[in-house]
Amino acid sequence: MAQPKIKTIDRNGLKMDRSGRFRFRKLNARRFCTEDYGSVGLEYDYIIVGAGSAGCVLANRLSADGTDRVLLLEAGGWDRDPLIHIPLGWGMIFKERRHDWGYFYEPEDAVDGRAVECARGRVIGGCSSTNAMAYVRGNRGDFARWAKASGMAAWGPESVLPYFKRQESWAGGSDAWRGGVGPLGTQFCAYEDPLVDAFGEAGRSAHGWTDDYNGERQEGFARLQMSIHRGRRASTANAYLRPALKRSNLTVVTGALAERIEIRDARASGVRYRKGNKVVTMQAAKETILTAGVINTPQLLMISGIGDPEDLASHGIRTAVPLRGVGRNLQDHASIILMYDRKEPGPFHSMMRYDRIVPDLARTYLTGNGFSGDVPGGITAFLRSSLATDVPDIQILFTAAPLASWPYMKPFRQPFQDGFATRLVLTRPEARGQVTLRSDDPAEAPRIQQNFLSVDHDWQVVREAFEIARDLAGTSAMAPFIKTETAPGKDCISREAVDAYIRKTAITVHHPAGTCRMGDEADENSVVTPDLLVKGVSGLRIVDASVMPDLPNGNINAAVLMIAERAADLIQGKVA
Repeated sequence: MAQPKIKTIDRNGLKMDRSGRFRFRKLNARRFCTEDYGSVGLEYDYIIVGAGSAGCVLANRLSADGTDRVLLLEAGGWDRDPLIHIPLGWGMIFKERRHDWGYFYEPEDAVDGRAVECARGRVIGGCSSTNAMAYVRGNRGDFARWAKASGMAAWGPESVLPYFKRQESWAGGSDAWRGGVGPLGTQFCAYEDPLVDAFGEAGRSAHGWTDDYNGERQEGFARLQMSIHRGRRASTANAYLRPALKRSNLTVVTGALAERIEIRDARASGVRYRKGNKVVTMQAAKETILTAGVINTPQLLMISGIGDPEDLASHGIRTAVPLRGVGRNLQDHASIILMYDRKEPGPFHSMMRYDRIVPDLARTYLTGNGFSGDVPGGITAFLRSSLATDVPDIQILFTAAPLASWPYMKPFRQPFQDGFATRLVLTRPEARGQVTLRSDDPAEAPRIQQNFLSVDHDWQVVREAFEIARDLAGTSAMAPFIKTETAPGKDCISREAVDAYIRKTAITVHHPAGTCRMGDEADENSVVTPDLLVKGVSGLRIVDASVMPDLPNGNINAAVLMIAERAADLIQGKVA
């Protein structure tokens, strides 16, 4: 087999490329495929499409034995932006939509005709390099629910727990519930502010407390846990991919937009992708694995002829594998935010003065020690509405800073009004949406119809969450900190006014899932079997949040890593 030509760039030195230019990389050593070997003919054992949360896990695990040849393709670039690695930099990443596909949900009447943004990471590490770093496994009842479906017993809580433990190195050490030696560093949010303590006390008094929502009991108020390690973001790029880059059997290609899955004789034989003005076809001897995410995975399947025949025909695409479930079952956690002005400025406001925050950002990036090594939060909660059954259906995320903030220095730029926000998340939505094609062009964004708040059940839960937040703000513990409620404001009292505010402001918490859900062979609406193989075609597997039957309770990145860890064992025959 012809081998791709590889350059290794020294961590701290200068290397000359083939054009005679010197390049400097002040980052970990990386391997680059130069792609001057032609357009076809190269073969790997595994081709992984998407170097996001799941793709980086698989690249590490599948290349670990040193024998299988693994190719990892990523449409974005390397995670060189310092703000990716500085936890406090998350706000700027999101605000500017850096390293993002730029997706929006379709305008919907239930949210006043707005096109709600749908940020998805387009960078090595994917959403684990761009998310807010909250570390939540979900409720044990979520996986018990998954296991009740026909053929899904292997996804029950006892089966998935070892893979949650395997992924993490919990700062508190290993026990029956937590892992202590995994690649991903996890810890409690370390942000210190009397406001955070007061909100936690208000929640404890009203709804109870759990010391570890990723342990035996999720329900109640708790200290938020983060995928942060030594003051730096613990992305899958840092935790899984970088330790594997020294392996000669792993190749990573960035800037590679997958154009289609090659299918021959009912088998996925490889992937065609575009990098710059070159189109390259790579062959997969064992498997092609899609880890492109909830939006891009179904898009790539449909462009390749795998999907609903009628939808494909409307775009002139010949059906290779008829699967009507592709792109359907889309769900996400909708949220609303209540905002408050603070009576007296807190530590976040003080640190955002220009002559303080700029040196601190540099110090945190270089040493991991600094105020910027965490985010201004620290409290979350998992609560039940009157409609909840066996698991909570409301999550609260507390932010001890205003949503609008900036570095300031009088008289050049005035400081912002200090405040805080309570985000209310609908974790068990009944609404379902769909991803469909706009065209057969892989570079064109697909149509994403979310259908937020399109069913009465979801409206009732979010209204109850709104009242819970108002009650918390009215406690004696919070009185010393609240100057006024700025959104929606104290005059927003009637049912009609509250509903209008919800329609006007509801957004996503960036947890889409389910567009290629798993189920047994008899399930006509599922796309992959319980072992994550695409139905109707061999050699093709999906490993990302799109395979989830429904949403776990809370932030979903940890569950994506769990799926990838278990998938690695499935692929290597280590688990039935």
